[in-house]
Order: sequence, then C-alpha cells, then structure tokens
Amino acid sequence: MKYTREQRRRAVELYVRYECCAADVIRELGYPSREALRMWHRDWLEEQETGVPSRRGERYARYTLEQRRAAVDHYLTHGRRASRTIRQLGYPSKEVLASWIDELAPGERRVRRGPVPEESKREAVLRVASGEMTSREAAEGLGVDSSVVRNWKRRLLDGTKGVLTVKDDRDGAGHAAPTDPEALRGEIDELRAGLERLRAEYRDAEIRLAIMRKSAELVGKEPGADPDNLTNREKATLIKAVSEECGIRAEELLARVGIARSTYYYQLKAMNRPDKDQGLLALVREAFENSRRRYGYKRIHQELRSAGIVVSAKRVMRLMTRHGMVPVFKSAKRYSSYKGEIGRAPGNLVNRDFHAANPNELWVTDITEFSIPAGKVYLSPVIDCYDGMPVAWTIGTSPNAALANGMLEDACATLRPGQTPVIHSDRGCHYRWPEWIRICKDHGLTRSMSAKGCSPDNAAAEGFFGRLKQEFFHKRSFQGVTIDDFIGMLDEYMVWYRDKRIKLEYGMSIMDKRIELGLVA
Repeated sequence: MKYTREQRRRAVELYVRYECCAADVIRELGYPSREALRMWHRDWLEEQETGVPSRRGERYARYTLEQRRAAVDHYLTHGRRASRTIRQLGYPSKEVLASWIDELAPGERRVRRGPVPEESKREAVLRVASGEMTSREAAEGLGVDSSVVRNWKRRLLDGTKGVLTVKDDRDGAGHAAPTDPEALRGEIDELRAGLERLRAEYRDAEIRLAIMRKSAELVGKEPGADPDNLTNREKATLIKAVSEECGIRAEELLARVGIARSTYYYQLKAMNRPDKDQGLLALVREAFENSRRRYGYKRIHQELRSAGIVVSAKRVMRLMTRHGMVPVFKSAKRYSSYKGEIGRAPGNLVNRDFHAANPNELWVTDITEFSIPAGKVYLSPVIDCYDGMPVAWTIGTSPNAALANGMLEDACATLRPGQTPVIHSDRGCHYRWPEWIRICKDHGLTRSMSAKGCSPDNAAAEGFFGRLKQEFFHKRSFQGVTIDDFIGMLDEYMVWYRDKRIKLEYGMSIMDKRIELGLVA
C-alpha cells in the first residue's frame, strides 16, 4: 500500500506486455517486489471480471497534490536525498516519497544499481538477526527492498538456497570460501548477548535517572537530591510516578528507594483518603485570588482570622506552597528624576528616621516609572510615614512639574488646620522648581532632601514602590493594554492599597485602622 493507483497500473501493464516476467518490470521501474507485482496483477484480473476497482492504496490520499509536488521538488533540488527531504518537510516515508517521484518525475529517482557487496550483505544480516535493526531499516541503508534482506538472512542462516560467500575469506586457490552458518550463528548469539547487556544497563541508568529527577521535584532540590532524604509519603509518590513513567513494576523499585513493601502500600492507601485540607484550600485560594495574587501566607492568615477562621499560619504556608500560590517578586531599576544640581537644596532633616508619632507629621514622595508595550506611565505619590498611607497621588505619561505639583496640591487639601508636615524627597528637579517651593510655603510644609544619588535616604518611598511593583506590576503581562486602561488599573490598585490591603502590624487595612482610631470620619 505504498504505491499509487497509477504506479500499480503502469507496473501491471508492463507485466502483461513482458509476458508476466517480473524481473524485467522491476529492472525497468525499480519497483515493486515480485510478490507485490503478482498481487497487483491478481487485483487487475479481478477488476476486469467484476468491474469493481480495487481500493488498495487509498490511505495515501491524505496528501494533496501540492504537498506531493512540494516533496518531489525538494528532493530534486536538494541533492536527491530522501532522508533530507523527509527531515525538512516532516513527511512522508521513504517508500511513499519514492512512489511520488516515480509518478511525478519518472526516471529522476536515484536508484541503487549494481550488486551489493558480500560484506554489506553479511553485516546487514548480522544486524537484523541480532535485533539491532529491522529488515526494512537495513534495506533502506542498502537501497534494496526489505524482502531482499530477508532472503539473504534465510540463505545465510539456513543454507537451503545456496551459500553466501565472503570475498575476504579465500582458500588457497584464491576462490571465495563459503561462510560457515554455525560460526555465523555463534557470532549472532554473541551480538545478541551484548545487545541485551547494553539494553539492561541502559534500562538501569534510565530508572536511576528517573528516580533522581522525581526526587528532586518532590523535595525542591537541585538534580543531586538524595532519595534517602525523602519521607515515606514522598518515597511512595516517587515509586508510583517512576513506575508509571518507565513501565516497571513498583515492587522492583522498593529496594532502590529504600522503603518496605508494607509501608509503600500503606502510604498509597493514605494518599487515597479524603484530603482534610480540601475545604481550607478553597478559602485560601479565594483569599489569594481576591488579593490579585499579591498576598503571601502571613496576610492570607490574617484574612482568614478576620473572617473568623481559626487556623495556624504554618498550615496556610504549607497549603500555599504545595499548590503553587506564591506571589511573584522581582527587583528592577527604578526611574530617576535627578538631573544634576540646579540650585541650593535643603538639608536632610529626616536622616533615615522615617517614624512619625502622628498623622501628617512626616511625608515622603518620589516618582516611579512603569514601562508597558503601549508606552510609559509615571506615578507620583505622597506617603504618610505614620502608617504608610498614600495620602494623594497623580498618574501621567510624563514626569513633568504638573505631575508632582498636582499631587502635592491634592495632599495639602487633606491637611487639618495646624498640620504642617515635613515633606521629604530625593534631589529630583521636580522638587526644586519654583512652583513646588511656592506650594510648600503656602501650606507651611518644611522641605527635606536626601543626599545626592543616595536612595537609602528615601527608603520609605523606595519600599512603597517595591511593594507596589511586586504586587501589581512585575511578572504580569500588559500586552494589549492601552495607556488609559493601565492608568485606570494603577489607580484602582492605589485605592485598594489604601482601603483594603491588610497591614500585618494592624491585622486590617490602613484606612480601617484610622477609622478605628477616630482619625478619619
């Protein structure tokens, strides 16, 4: 079933014309085998009698004419190597490609001519008899049909249809000496034994590699993990996974992993019991998703406690780790607004002490950049060091004076009479322009600035930006998000951070704590 209807018809017509001489047909066309030609001839005779065409070979209709022409063109233009064409296009088999070439480009297929050397015949028979390769594979390497290789094997091993000779073994008269079938069988037995030994060694190495790889996955170590360090539950899981992957009985792995048979089956039964954490897992997953995958186990634990669910933090941590609920963390280079010294800067009044006894006593500010496929967005917030609350913020597409000044005006609008906080910033140009200085004077704010190029001097603002980008920005795709949509998402996060995000120190959000203290109406 590897030749088209047209190829079979052509072969049968020649077969009839040459008075049913299969050798002449095969010599002229290069295909098929004698048995196949006689079978095609029988199909042709039956078709003549019944009028019903044979359906042999229809499974190759899955390739279109364009696909067949592409394969034949590649074969003819790339060195006439069938293996190269199949490797490049991914289809078809060598036999099918040969039939396409004979159909679409008759006479262009490279066919092996001349007799096959005796040594090549002997080597092919040895490889087939030892199980190293199939007769089809050996035939493809020599450019002959697989039935020819099988015929060589019968002649060489059985000695019933002639004796195969080897040119290198010559008698005293210089004639080719016949090969001894018994000696050849002995050589084949040795090859088979060596092949079986290599297969056993390869199988053993494959199992050991699978054990080490699965154990490393279970304990989260590097590939050098030791199975002896696993718990019995982990060993049972390891044996089950390796036996399914390698197709080996679990009992054969018990000694390798170091677990008793009874212990293994006890652990299997234990693993099939209902999971006692199933109900808790749903609550933990819900809290994790509600936080937009930003909370770690400590805040999830606080969330559950607030809902009246009594559970240990370690249990929550184990559940989150086991089920991959881990917030992403990534550090990145922040946006810098420092443009060099453009005037006299005020002193550093904070001196890295960012603690405030009352609200609106010490503010910090800075600008950070978000780069997404649609462009760049900038955030300018004011953070109250009393509890880390974002008092006000502005978001824009340019880090200009309007962004910083607008944020400061909004923050000053929240001040009560008599509140005159210190406003601390880095040495960015936004905080040294006349309009910024005027707003500070109008509302009684005291300016403070970090040392030049010293980010730890503004650590409170840097820490806020780090948390923001860990929970909102890093390792998240914003492909297809417009600038306006991103600004809306960022503003939504800032509101959530202020009103809903749990602060571990309080066990509630910053806004809820201020309401509890009576600081917010």
